Amino acid sequence: MWAKLKPYFISVFIALGVGSLSAILTHNNMKIYAMLNKPPLAPPAIVFPIVWTFLYILMGIGSARIYLQKAESSYEVLDALLSYALQLILNFFWPIIFFNMLTFLFAFIWLIVLWTAIIKMIFKFSYLDTLAAYLQIPYLLWVTFAGYLNFMIYLMN
Repeated sequence: MWAKLKPYFISVFIALGVGSLSAILTHNNMKIYAMLNKPPLAPPAIVFPIVWTFLYILMGIGSARIYLQKAESSYEVLDALLSYALQLILNFFWPIIFFNMLTFLFAFIWLIVLWTAIIKMIFKFSYLDTLAAYLQIPYLLWVTFAGYLNFMIYLMN
């Protein structure tokens, strides 16, 4: 049983680890969010860690499902996992750009690149495992919402 679950635990751990490290690196500047002029629909700060934890778990489950396809399509699996890694790297740096550097326009442009990378990853996942791709839809929707927040914060501040 452990052999079947191990890839899921490792993948979720990696995703949560990336998110946690990014949160640690921006923790001291998170209070900035409270001081910003925010658009309608801006949630309270407590919502973000809850949603991101859920999304990182879904990312990890999806990437594990892709990894487990390696025996059937090794090239496609590697390609999909590289797409996953790229978007995870882009995801890692966005809070640093937004909260630590306070470059809201650059953060918005970065978010557009991340959004594009997520779509690419979803398409690559869908070729190998439909459920793995569907698990990324909440992430894409949240990043779309984050784009709205980011752009409006840029305009309002």
